[in-house]
Amino acid sequence: MATPVTPVLGVVADDLTGAADIAGVLAREGVVTVLRVGEPNDDAGAPDAEGIVVGLKIRTAPVASAIEQATASADWLQRAGVRRFVWKICSTFDSTAEGNIGPVADALLDLLGERMTLVCPAFPANGRTVVDGRLFVHGVPLDQSPMRDHPLTPMRDADLARLLGPQVRDPERIVRLPAAAVEAGAEAVTAVLADLRAGGARYVIADAANDRDCDVLGAASAELRLVTCASGLAAGIVRGLRDAGLLGPAGPLDAPAPVDGPALVIAGSCSTATREQVARFARLAPSVRLDPLATDPASDAIRAARTALANGPDVVMVHSTDTPLAVEEVRTRLGADVGARVERALAETARALVGDGVRRVVIAGGETTGAVLDALAVADLRIGPELAPGVPIVEAAGPPRLVIVPKSGNFGGPDLFAEAVAATGTGVRASAAP
Repeated sequence: MATPVTPVLGVVADDLTGAADIAGVLAREGVVTVLRVGEPNDDAGAPDAEGIVVGLKIRTAPVASAIEQATASADWLQRAGVRRFVWKICSTFDSTAEGNIGPVADALLDLLGERMTLVCPAFPANGRTVVDGRLFVHGVPLDQSPMRDHPLTPMRDADLARLLGPQVRDPERIVRLPAAAVEAGAEAVTAVLADLRAGGARYVIADAANDRDCDVLGAASAELRLVTCASGLAAGIVRGLRDAGLLGPAGPLDAPAPVDGPALVIAGSCSTATREQVARFARLAPSVRLDPLATDPASDAIRAARTALANGPDVVMVHSTDTPLAVEEVRTRLGADVGARVERALAETARALVGDGVRRVVIAGGETTGAVLDALAVADLRIGPELAPGVPIVEAAGPPRLVIVPKSGNFGGPDLFAEAVAATGTGVRASAAP
């Protein structure tokens, strides 16, 4: 009988793809990791894992709801025995002027009885770096990147202190970690953090221009009960916890066994990366565009996808991806809740096709992933290896057993969808091309 694993690290993530990407990093570092979908309830026992990631859907939720879900999840993790916590935010600091990054950070600090958190959204493997307190996306300031025109969280500033200030309780207690400390190494950062805490700092914004900086910050934060970060710091946090004797040695990472059954690609993100991925995959396999202006978008998409699969291919893509201009035109016609309408329709489509026998699902977009996993009633996901930085293969035991590849809208190379289908089963047959 296997020895039970004690949870040490708990992560509260603001969306499902963010939860999956940090879970993938933890698993890569040899941490036995489980992703729990949605807010845990009191009856849900803690999974047998060293790292537990709770994936919520609160990035753009009303502030009060985001705080309630995040604190309930962190409280459940704390009662499960977790000793160190991460408030996992998007690497592009997605938020509105009201939140939810700052309000949730304040609420989690209060819950844990902590006075200070380190804040760093860097994830260099995916082009997110922080230099002089400003966030860059592939070398471009955040406010000059495609995130400037994001349909839900347009980012019009790159300065993290200015972005965070209006959201937090004590904006005067936002401080910058000196870059020289990061250059000097983890021990220097640990010492500076102790001094800043003693001096009353509450939110410490740190630069991280590369993986080495992230590792230094992660290792130095092992003494903090709460870190507010993207996935770039996760590997360093694991190493710091191992150095402190809180985590055991790395274990093996096994990929989920391939699963029989057709594959479905569901794309709800309208990010630049996803638009290219959709365009590339449409050359290989049947593609169905879900039309938000249709009377019943889900029924139309389900009918078209079933027809495509009945004609022989082992994969079909259903997407709502479009340009920012087109998205804004639809929003003008249908109202601000059109995004939720599209997510529901994509989720209904996924549920119907899984009911038909689909067993491999690739999902693009954080909000879309949350909606689809809710519709499929998935509770826990066992984390496997990454296909790309921040894009793991995960498994839902079922029934039915599903192999899923969830990815943030901006993550992955142009051929990620084909790679994901190939990695989870038989790949895309040439005969599937339209």
